[in-house]
Amino acid sequence: MKRAALAVLLLTAACGTSAQDSGNVTLTYGLWDDIQQGAYQQCADAFQKANPGITIKIQQSAWDQYWQNLTTQMVSGDAPDVITMQASYYPQFVKNGQLLDLEPMVKADKVDLSQYRAGLAELWVKDGKRYGLPKDWDTMAVVYNVEQAKKAGVDLKDLTWNPADGGTFEKAIARLTVDSAGRRGDEEGFDKSEVAVHGYVPELRDGALGQNGWGDLAVSNGFSFIDKNPFGTRYFYDSPKLAETVEWFKRLSDKGYTAPYDKVSSLGTDAVLESGKAALGITGSWMINTYLAEGAFAFAPLPEGPQGRRSAFNGLADVVYAGTEHKEAAWKWVKFLGSTGCQDIVGDSAVVFPAITSSAERAMKAHEKAGRDVSAFTSVADAKDGTFLLPVSDHGDEIGQIVQTALEEVWLGQKDAAGALKAANTRVNALFGAG
Repeated sequence: MKRAALAVLLLTAACGTSAQDSGNVTLTYGLWDDIQQGAYQQCADAFQKANPGITIKIQQSAWDQYWQNLTTQMVSGDAPDVITMQASYYPQFVKNGQLLDLEPMVKADKVDLSQYRAGLAELWVKDGKRYGLPKDWDTMAVVYNVEQAKKAGVDLKDLTWNPADGGTFEKAIARLTVDSAGRRGDEEGFDKSEVAVHGYVPELRDGALGQNGWGDLAVSNGFSFIDKNPFGTRYFYDSPKLAETVEWFKRLSDKGYTAPYDKVSSLGTDAVLESGKAALGITGSWMINTYLAEGAFAFAPLPEGPQGRRSAFNGLADVVYAGTEHKEAAWKWVKFLGSTGCQDIVGDSAVVFPAITSSAERAMKAHEKAGRDVSAFTSVADAKDGTFLLPVSDHGDEIGQIVQTALEEVWLGQKDAAGALKAANTRVNALFGAG
């Protein structure tokens, strides 16, 4: 090798940039939440200023379209260089060899994994390989229409729930339900066939996770999804504790307190609440600013079940597409996204709770300064045993289809919960080779 060529090679290695990343590089960054786009554009601006040879181009699309596009892009080799990833989705991309192992770079650059909220960094490791750096976290809470709750005279701050009679949660839901003649669900003469406002709009198209409702209540009833997390191989959808919970949701519909499954609006929980056709729902902390923007809604803690108050705890991460032509530049961007340099910006914007603990504290202070009460989300996150991680395993897509089909059979009154879920669980565990 000539001396000049050797010098160039050594300089490239010292700078941590490959020859293919020399000069100007444009990285595409996949994001699904338009509410967060502004904060991440600020991150991109700061990163580009520090790295003038790299340009960040954010590609934002809505949730459903995001995953449809990503699956197609992965196959065609045209996926974004850096991708916002949800924990339950990433195993399928790992299985197909479509995500880059970041562990060597994490170790080489001595990234401090202890800065992230406990449990988040470990979600992204499989077989010693690390596929993402934590981005943010979320918990769940009850969201309710303030005026409707006031008219009904209900206090939603300290609800209880059980699958037998629904506890004070069901009593509140009944009170909030109003038929076309103005009679409430707990009043004589209430007509469940002519409901003007349902007390509760549950998310029943939530796949195998139930993050937005049934999963939180089922776990508070003693249900456990999987034998270990992440990457367990035995699911427990046949648990009687889950069946009891699912049957309770079905009874709410039978009583007229929620819309029948085949009449549920395709617009989703948020649109139904905003239209005034329902009084309360369960939502995630990523929706805080949306609901509190006009003062019509407020948040309350999830109801306390037989095993306590339990919220799903989910974390996103930024990952690198294995087919990117700019691996080193992509890593630089991911490392910045996972640092206080970006997460402080996101925290100050208060669009989510960042994964870095100190950055999340900035988000809480920003909410407090703006007069937004977000304690329903933060108190459960800080409570001992207040949260549970959503299951991460192989075969996520197939499991989602199997479980959702079984649940639909129950919601539609075609099968009882115990039988449908037992059959579904057998099919799920067969995916892992269980007999």
